[in-house]
Amino acid sequence: MKKAVEMTLKELTRYMDYSILHPSFTDDLIVEQTKKGVELGVKCVCVNPLYIDLCLPYCKNTDTLLAPTIDFPFGTSSTESRIKQIEVLTKYPEIVEFDIVANYGKLRSGKYEEVYNDLKACSDYAHAHNLIIKVIFEVDTLSEEEIRKACQIAVSANVDFVKTSTGFLTGYEVHGATCEVISIMMEEVKGKCKVKGAGCIRDRKHYLELIDLGIDRMGVNYKSAPTILGLE
Repeated sequence: MKKAVEMTLKELTRYMDYSILHPSFTDDLIVEQTKKGVELGVKCVCVNPLYIDLCLPYCKNTDTLLAPTIDFPFGTSSTESRIKQIEVLTKYPEIVEFDIVANYGKLRSGKYEEVYNDLKACSDYAHAHNLIIKVIFEVDTLSEEEIRKACQIAVSANVDFVKTSTGFLTGYEVHGATCEVISIMMEEVKGKCKVKGAGCIRDRKHYLELIDLGIDRMGVNYKSAPTILGLE
């Protein structure tokens, strides 16, 4: 495999989900950064679902997907509510994938069957509508044992990606997508689903290290993207 340091800008941007998710963002900023993500050629621009209609025209007929978030950033809605939120995405043939937050409070409570039942229902519904589901664990709230168990549950629920973090966690020491936690997740899923890192990916060195580790995708805040890609 080609080393990350040898990759072209286009190759590097295909690992990137370009995040525009803060609730304070204005419509103008969201549109501006959606256009920027498309210009860079990132894999996905990630937005909250309210902004699908606003942003989708700028992603149509490009190599950049629009990927909404579901039940973000807490993951505490009922399964029925989460499926209703996914249902909204099925109205848009251009929407291919989405990120959804696992109920990590339930993971920390050891309610593994409840977490499985919820993720399986969401995964089954997504796949019935040809959608790719990426599940966020919020790893900084979890022990290594809980991260491994979360990966096992996600694989059993047939999700497409496991993902580290929302980038919106407060009240904890935040490390996000470290090489160590990505290695744990990759080891646990054993290639049965893909791995996405997010949270604290802010510099080029870290980004390249994760590619060389074998990561499949990374969520990056739009402010960090130019530095990571060597554009400033």
